[in-house]
Amino acid sequence: MLSSKVILVTGSCGLLGQQIVQEIVGQNGCVLVTDTDTDKAESLFQDLPPEQIQFVPMDIIDSDSIDQAIASGVQQFGVVDACVNAAYPRTASWGTSFEELEVAELQENLKFQLGGAIILSQRMMKHFVAQGHGNLIHLSSIQGVAAPKFEHYEGTLMTSPIEYTAVKSGIISMTRWLAKYYKNKNIRVNCVSPGGILDQQPESFLEKYRDSCTSKGMLDPTDVAGTVLFLLSDQSKYINGQNIVIDDGWSL
Repeated sequence: MLSSKVILVTGSCGLLGQQIVQEIVGQNGCVLVTDTDTDKAESLFQDLPPEQIQFVPMDIIDSDSIDQAIASGVQQFGVVDACVNAAYPRTASWGTSFEELEVAELQENLKFQLGGAIILSQRMMKHFVAQGHGNLIHLSSIQGVAAPKFEHYEGTLMTSPIEYTAVKSGIISMTRWLAKYYKNKNIRVNCVSPGGILDQQPESFLEKYRDSCTSKGMLDPTDVAGTVLFLLSDQSKYINGQNIVIDDGWSL
């Protein structure tokens, strides 16, 4: 499906990033594995074929870092065909209640997540325009298309931060903007909005969440990666500017 394609993946050490990297390689694609912690990335992917992997440190809010990563990929593979943005940078105070939010921390998280997505897009688009083709996929969330179900969080220490909703809805709108702005450039920009990913959440939350779904409830990374692979492939070459929701009916 992805034979000979070279894809830059941000946030490669995250739950979704790890799965996406592994499945791209499984489909005979090559991956520019980027993260701020490349030592961790090399450890995670040490069993993958070295000829299909290149590890590059990259920070999505640093333009020079992004440009250097792209250049490294071109030097290694000759081309960088696509980018999947699975990065999820945040401060230590992430998850602070709405009532306790402070301006400085709010600014940092908006800069990391939404600002980073915009700067990454800017640098990737410059590269795609220069080479004559490209494919950019952002990861958003169901929280970008619907209000949180706050009752799911009752009795837990979990919350759904307002800035998360702002960031994820912004990424969806940004995706449409980019697709339209770069019309007739042989570049596609799409977005994937997953439901919750299973990651040791409290049982009470999982039960309430499952009641809002139609089949499974919380997802595994494998439930999301297939759609990303489809968007990376030529089978989706006329899908552009779209947000694909994968949530087992949570948002219905």
